[in-house]
Amino acid sequence: MTTIDDFAAGFADEAGWFDFASFGPMGTGVVQEARALTELQSRSRHGSVVALDEQAGRARRAVAALTGFPTDHVVFQPSTSQGMLHTLFGLTGALALSPREYPTTPLTATRASSALRVLDTVWLDVPDDAVTPAVLREHLTPSVTAVAVSVVDYRTGYLADLEGIRQVIGDRLLIVDGIQGFGVVDAPWAVADVLVTGGQKWLRAGWGTGFMALSDRALTDLTPVFSGVHGSEITLGGSYERGAEPAPGAAAFQLSRPDPIAEARLATSLEEIAAVGIRPVAGAVAERATRLIDLADEFAVPVASSRVESERAGIVVLEPEPQHLTALTASLMNHGVSATVRSTSVRLSTHVSNGEDSFGLLREALMSYGSAIAY
Repeated sequence: MTTIDDFAAGFADEAGWFDFASFGPMGTGVVQEARALTELQSRSRHGSVVALDEQAGRARRAVAALTGFPTDHVVFQPSTSQGMLHTLFGLTGALALSPREYPTTPLTATRASSALRVLDTVWLDVPDDAVTPAVLREHLTPSVTAVAVSVVDYRTGYLADLEGIRQVIGDRLLIVDGIQGFGVVDAPWAVADVLVTGGQKWLRAGWGTGFMALSDRALTDLTPVFSGVHGSEITLGGSYERGAEPAPGAAAFQLSRPDPIAEARLATSLEEIAAVGIRPVAGAVAERATRLIDLADEFAVPVASSRVESERAGIVVLEPEPQHLTALTASLMNHGVSATVRSTSVRLSTHVSNGEDSFGLLREALMSYGSAIAY
């Protein structure tokens, strides 16, 4: 069993990186694995392709270990967007979702509705931008066949109550965008019918990595519209000379053969998380998020995201007075602190590799900001 300190030592990002909700610098183990397989691929010795072929199964097993989904219910995806594309274009009926979800989901739902005309959208009226069981209860009608939600809202950092949502929606499909929480949240993933996520943020596996996990019900109800050659029975020995049926299970939801090095990066990341355990990782991230809130309070920077630990993960949103946003942004930049700045807010996001040096830089930035607005 790996300790949380050993896990944190496996990352080499420089001090001041508080933007994991945008991109998580790859872990040392991930980089080493990719380098080794890249070298293997460049030499292409006899039999070397076997090691590359093994990465697909390795990635599925790693996903299954952290989600509880069977391996044949898991398929690699190069991004959350592609996984959501497979999901929503394969869905019929009416989908309930917030219009303020990350654009991937609303955009894909709109495209699917326009293109195939078998999917309707029910837009949620979401007070405080939090998709809660109570909000969903008010919008559910017999025509709603599925609900889509982000486990963590990308703007507010709000952590959804997946178990509560499942209880409210009954046997409707629950589609979860997990990218802002998977790897740092100890969530009940098995209550989802579809879980899609990318690996470039909290998993720190780099771009081009991700997965889609489906329940038995999802495999029955979703149509694999974009089932390409690698998602067809051709890979099982079917004929190349005519159209083939989709492959059985989750394998149908893929377009082409995935990059085996990307699969290896994802698998390495997930294996390292499994070795330490998701609860210690979630606890370490929660403790660092609390430190962010405490620092904001110390320098009187308003916190717009939830202070309740059960309603947040690794994201803390600061919302200074509008006339002070530029000063805060400049101070963070001048002190080497990376964050996401939007029109009215600054989003800080933290991971286990944020040590004292990172929090020291943030303290200096906030101190400088406080001095500037006081002056």
